[in-house]
Amino acid sequence: MKIPFSPPDIGEDEISEVTAALKSGWITTGPRTKKFENMITEFCMSRKSACFDSCTAALEMTLRVLGIGDGDEVIVPAYTYTASASVICHVGAKPVMIDCSKNSVQLDYERLSELINEKTKAIIPVDIGGVPCDYDKIYNAVLTKKSLFSPKNKIQEQIGRVVVLADGAHSFGARRNQQMTGSLADFTAFSFHAVKNLTTAEGGAITWNRNLRMDEEELYKKYMLLSLHGQSKDALAKTRLGAWEYDIEGPYYKCNMTDIAAAIGIAQLRRFPAMLKRRKRIIEFYDRELSECGVSMLKHYSDKQKFYSSGHLYLVKLIGRDEEYRNTVIERMANLGVATNVHYKPLPMHTAYKNLGFDISDFPNAYEMYKNEITLPLYSKLTDDEVMYIVDCFKKSLNS
Repeated sequence: MKIPFSPPDIGEDEISEVTAALKSGWITTGPRTKKFENMITEFCMSRKSACFDSCTAALEMTLRVLGIGDGDEVIVPAYTYTASASVICHVGAKPVMIDCSKNSVQLDYERLSELINEKTKAIIPVDIGGVPCDYDKIYNAVLTKKSLFSPKNKIQEQIGRVVVLADGAHSFGARRNQQMTGSLADFTAFSFHAVKNLTTAEGGAITWNRNLRMDEEELYKKYMLLSLHGQSKDALAKTRLGAWEYDIEGPYYKCNMTDIAAAIGIAQLRRFPAMLKRRKRIIEFYDRELSECGVSMLKHYSDKQKFYSSGHLYLVKLIGRDEEYRNTVIERMANLGVATNVHYKPLPMHTAYKNLGFDISDFPNAYEMYKNEITLPLYSKLTDDEVMYIVDCFKKSLNS
């Protein structure tokens, strides 16, 4: 067999929706994008949603909406993909990295409050693998340092404390304490990239919490201005008779979602509950079959329903092994036709972040998680036979 790592699950529903969009004569941001935003809001039980061309754009535009920039600090895990941290650099703020908790891919909740100071304006927790972070612990840390918070704009003033901006690139469809991701943090950025559980080929969205005391339409307008060059009317609004004229309210950015992408997302979201069930079934099979293999696996589901993962990635640690052995297992799997991956090489190990002064020796728990981690294929199109083949290949590769 040849098993890729994470191909998209695209069917006739998606093809039909895209065809309808193409035939409609409207393919850029328009009615389908607005419909998809409303569907996301309802699914996530959030206050409102705004779509973009990537999760990265959703994160960056939120930092800009919040007025975060020069002289500010934003706390971000060392154990994540670069997008979680690069957006902080894009707006001119300083990334302050935090290590993992020991034997965990999630940030060190116990140390979080220590890193919050007068310059801290936001925290970007990351829901790695689709498992939501413990947002109760994050908010507790934030509230202990509330007196240090000094707002820089109206929105910061309304929130009145360090903002919790979740990187939910992996966790669309997950929940914690019966709350959906998208309504757990103040703001949550989602990814709809081709490898994600729900895809629009390329795309992302931001949702915000119902508890935030602000004008949702005013906030939505800010996002639209930022995503469309600061133009006061989008292309659809300009098509109305006599409505050609517009203003440029700021020299902003171009990162809007198209109706073609939204059409894919609309069809995907209709199918999404079944796709999540399939992922859960595969995870449960992996958990049973690998329980006696001398490895540990990321826990996706809590016994008491405290959290329920979106099942995005199946992370496995090869206990007591090093990088060289892990890489050998990856090569053996590849030779058997199974593509695997690693999530993640910590940011301080990359040149860009070394150049900013970060050193992996300051993040020992992140390194310990990385050095022997391997990610197995996990996606809704996997057949039972393919899942069994992956497990067989993995056991052979461990024992070779």
